[in-house]
Amino acid sequence: MKKVVVFGAGLVAGAHVRYLLEHGYQVTVASRTVSKAKQLVGDHPNGRPVAFDIETEGDQRLDEIVREHDLAVSLLPYTYHYRVARSCLRHRKHMVTTSYVKDDMRGLDGEAKAAGVALLNEIGVDPGIDHMTAMKVIHRVKAAGGQITRFTSYCGGLPAPEANDNPFGYKFSWSPRGVLMAGRNAARFRQDGDLTDVPGPDLFLHYSCVPIEVEGKVIPFEGYPNRDSLPYAETYGITSTRTMFRGTLRNQGWCPTLKKVAELGLLGESEMDLTGLTYAHFVARVIGKKSPRGVKQAVARKIGLAPVNFIVANLEWLGLFSSAPLPAGCKSPLDVMTATMLAKMSYAPGERDMLILQHQFVAEYPGHKEKISSTMIDFGIPNGDSSMNRTVGLPAAVGVRLILEGQVNSRGVLVPVLPEIYEPALVELERLGIHFSEKTEKI
Repeated sequence: MKKVVVFGAGLVAGAHVRYLLEHGYQVTVASRTVSKAKQLVGDHPNGRPVAFDIETEGDQRLDEIVREHDLAVSLLPYTYHYRVARSCLRHRKHMVTTSYVKDDMRGLDGEAKAAGVALLNEIGVDPGIDHMTAMKVIHRVKAAGGQITRFTSYCGGLPAPEANDNPFGYKFSWSPRGVLMAGRNAARFRQDGDLTDVPGPDLFLHYSCVPIEVEGKVIPFEGYPNRDSLPYAETYGITSTRTMFRGTLRNQGWCPTLKKVAELGLLGESEMDLTGLTYAHFVARVIGKKSPRGVKQAVARKIGLAPVNFIVANLEWLGLFSSAPLPAGCKSPLDVMTATMLAKMSYAPGERDMLILQHQFVAEYPGHKEKISSTMIDFGIPNGDSSMNRTVGLPAAVGVRLILEGQVNSRGVLVPVLPEIYEPALVELERLGIHFSEKTEKI
C-alpha cells in the first residue's frame, strides 16, 4: 500500500484526504492542530493523524515523517513548500503542492531530475485547473493548424448568488490572510500588444466589468489582474499572443473598497501594541489621529471621500469605527483585518460557495478566426464540501494518484501543462463533477 503524507489540515484539505483514502492509500495528515487532522481522517483504518508544527520543529522531524512515505503533499502556506521539497529530495520522495512555483522551488529542477523525483506544483484550481483546461484548447488549436493570438482568463471563489448577503460581496472559503495579502501583489499583463506593469498599491485601480452568466442570470463581476501573466505565454507555448491576461473575479464593490483599505494602512504587517484597544482607537492610531472621536469622518477625509459613501459604509459595517474591543492576539493591522473579516464574512451552515473559471481565446487559422470560451461554474455542496475545497483539493489528489500509479513519467519541477498530466486529470475531474462547457464562434 502506497503511503502519502499531507502537511496541513486547513480549509482545502478535506476532499483531498477523503479522495486518497477512498482510493486505497495510507494517508498521514500532519498538522499543528492535531484535532483537525483527526477530524479529516475520521475512523478510517488507513488514516493517521500526526502532530507536526513546521514553524517550530526542525528538519530532523520533517525528514522522519517524509522518509516514511512515498509522496508528500504540502497544503501549508507557500513559504514552507521549499523546506518540504528539500526533505523530499533528501529522501527521493515525490511531492505535490497547489501553489505557484517560486524561484527557490524552480531552482530545484535539476536536482529533482537527477534524483528521479517529481515535484508537481500548481495543481489546484487557480493555478491548476486553469492550466489544464487552457492547454486542452491550446493543443487542440495547434493540432488543427491554428495559433492563439489572444488569451484572457479569470477565476474567482465567491459566494453563490443566494449567499451573497454582505456589502463586500465575499465570504472566506480559504485562508483569509492569503486573500488579503494577495491584494498587495504587483501585476503584469499584455493587452493588444501593449505591456502594462501594475505596482502593488495600484492593483485595485486596474479592474474592469466582466459579465458572466450564472444559473441563467448575467452577473457583472469585477475582474483585476492576477500577478505576472507573461510567463504563462511561454509555459502555455503561445508566445506570439498579443493579449496575455490572467485575472481574479470579485463581486462589484470589492476593488474600490480594498483599494481604500490598503491606502489606510489596514493591510500592513508591522507589529503594533494593540493591547486593550477598541476598533475606533485602533483605526485612529493607524491613520495618525490622537483620539477615536470622529474617526469615521477622519477616515473619510483621509481617503478623499464623503462620510456618506458606500466604501465608508462598508468599513462601518465591519465595525472599524465601533467601541468593541479588538480580537485577541492581534499584533498588526493585517491581523486585525483578517480576524475581523473572517468573523463577519464566513459561510453559514448550509450556504454554498461558487467557483468561476473562464478562459477566452482568439484562435487564428489560415482563412478564418474563432473565438473560444471555456467556462467552469462549480458550486459547493450544502452542509458538505465547499467548491473551493473540491476544486483545489481534488486536482492535487488526482495528481498524487497519477504520480504513484506511474502515469507521470516526467521528473523535475512540474506544472500540469503536460498531456500526460492534464489529459487523465481532466477526465477524472469530469467524473467527479468538475467540468467545463465550451463555446466556439467564427469571427
